[in-house]
Amino acid sequence: MSKVNEKSKQESVSLRDKQYKIVVDNIRKVYDVRSQNGQDNEEFLAVDNFNLKVKKGEFITVVGPSGCGKSTFLDILAGLSKPTSGNVYIDGKPITGPALDRGIIMQGYALFPWRTVEKNIEFGLEIKNIPKEKRREISKKFINLVGLKGFENRYPHELSGGMKQRVAIARALAYDPEVLLMDEPFAAVDAQTRESLQEELLNIWEKTNKTIIFITHSIEEAVFLADRVVVMTANPGRIKEIINIKLSRPRINSQIRTSQEFNSTRNRIWELLHGNDDKKQVEVSV
Repeated sequence: MSKVNEKSKQESVSLRDKQYKIVVDNIRKVYDVRSQNGQDNEEFLAVDNFNLKVKKGEFITVVGPSGCGKSTFLDILAGLSKPTSGNVYIDGKPITGPALDRGIIMQGYALFPWRTVEKNIEFGLEIKNIPKEKRREISKKFINLVGLKGFENRYPHELSGGMKQRVAIARALAYDPEVLLMDEPFAAVDAQTRESLQEELLNIWEKTNKTIIFITHSIEEAVFLADRVVVMTANPGRIKEIINIKLSRPRINSQIRTSQEFNSTRNRIWELLHGNDDKKQVEVSV
């Protein structure tokens, strides 16, 4: 395809889908892997025929079997990996690599052990060449937002798992990305802390109006957090179904998890993940 045609295609995508923050257009990802005999290479199809449109400020969760390509999809959104075919757009512009319009939060915190809480949060601001006094003002704001006031000068090894994850969230928010990409960020903490962090994240999301793509293995977590849940098939990863979550907001764990709506939605997703049908991508309301 010529550069002129490619430019025309990108402009048409921008015009057609301008109401969406993120447009995932038929991406496919193939890896070259070592074959069983260990001597030859063969193709491994990780993600296939993946299409998704996300509105600004929407909270999307993604669930699927282990190895279905959830993290591969997130890597492509982050610009850390390129699709073999297809395109991903943010505000109509194709993703060509990592950029500060996306914040990434991983399961393993990825904090700098030699930096205090305050200095970890300021890291992205330093990259953006924000003046020192302004950095301190911004970091203070987000330290308060995630409930870590009084821990500014602690180092990561002095914090609990839940506190570390709060620092990671604050660091991602501090440099003001438009999109947050979260890969099982609460998987390593205990159940009680996990529920607390879920409510904390929703509180932050409601205040900041960020667009969030959140990967999880927990059906309950997916339903509790999301506007929509994307259910993926086993390898190769395709979208099996997209379920609209009609639970009211704001959401509190103790109230939501006992409701009929929550349980019927959770059961529906469980059936999709454990069923043997190969439905094409559909969108349903629950």
